Amino acid sequence: MIASLCLILLCQLAGEIVVRALALPMPGPVVGMLLLLILLLARDRFGFLARGPLQGGGVENGAKGLLAHLSLLFVPAGVGVVQKLDLLAEHGLVIAAVLAISVLITLLVTVATFLLVGRLMTHRRPQEPFNERPMP
Repeated sequence: MIASLCLILLCQLAGEIVVRALALPMPGPVVGMLLLLILLLARDRFGFLARGPLQGGGVENGAKGLLAHLSLLFVPAGVGVVQKLDLLAEHGLVIAAVLAISVLITLLVTVATFLLVGRLMTHRRPQEPFNERPMP
């Protein structure tokens, strides 16, 4: 379990290094997650990579352990909000408006994407064959 968590954190560190070195406009943990995904796909494709934490579902078990205690990871964020209550009181209405608008935009984009994909799927659906009688 410790080796699996170390591998997950190493992928996150590698993602941070890549983002900072290339000045990419995305979070390092996202790149690290992509690196971990590539590593897991390579492990499944090439058997010789299944060693250490990559064998026997080690990374998966480590991730399940993290997810089981995910609520604890929100405690530092909650403490940060409580420490800045003065800013929240000063700009709370603007923050609430921005959150409401962003949720509305997200919902509209999600609906538009769903409708677009639905239309594309109906246009690409193969035509059903005619009901012809089989020849004797």
